[in-house]
Amino acid sequence: MNQDQKIVIIDYGAGNIQSIKFAIQRLGLEANLSSDIAEIKAANKVIFPGVGEASSAMKMLRSTGIDLEIPNLKQPVLGICLGMQLMCNTSEEGNTKGLGIFDAEVIKFSNQLKVPQIGWNTIFNLESELFKNVKVNEFVYLVHSYYVAECAQTIASSTYGIEYTTAIKKNNFYGVQFHPEKSSDAGEQILKNFLDL
Repeated sequence: MNQDQKIVIIDYGAGNIQSIKFAIQRLGLEANLSSDIAEIKAANKVIFPGVGEASSAMKMLRSTGIDLEIPNLKQPVLGICLGMQLMCNTSEEGNTKGLGIFDAEVIKFSNQLKVPQIGWNTIFNLESELFKNVKVNEFVYLVHSYYVAECAQTIASSTYGIEYTTAIKKNNFYGVQFHPEKSSDAGEQILKNFLDL
C-alpha cells in the first residue's frame, strides 16, 4: 500500500466521517476531510460518505458545487452507504435525482420487512478486486431502509427479503451499501483493497 498517497473524504455535512477517518488510521494512513474541489481533484483516492436522507444530502452537495465534480473524478472513488445511493440515477427517498454515475435505481424495502435493516448481513457474488481476500458470506454491517436494485454493475449482493446490491462498480467508481469502517476484519480488508487500487 502506498503510504504517501493523498486520501480525501468529501466533507459536505452528511457523513459518518470520524469513524472512516479512524478506520484509515488503523491501516497506517491519514485521510483529510475536505469540501475544497481542487483538493478533492488532487487526491489519489476519494471517499464519498453519507448518512441521513437522500434529498437533503443532495441539496447540501448542490450547495457546494461538488455534485458537478464527483462524476468527473478520474481516481478511484468509494461511495459508502448513502454516498453509494446518491451515485445512482434516482432514489425513491424524497424522490431524489442522483449523480447518475451508476445506472441503477434506489428503492424502498417492502413494508413487509422491518426497516431500517440494521445489523450484520452476509455478502456474496463477490466480483471485484475490492473483495480480494474476503470470503463469500462474510458478514458486514448495514443500516438502511432503501436499497440499490441488482444491475449490470453489481459486484456484491445480500439478501433481505429480496436479493439486492451491496456493492457496485463502474470504471473508477465503487460503492458499498455497508459500512466498511464498522464491519470488523472484512471491512478493514475491503478498505485496504480500495486504498491499494
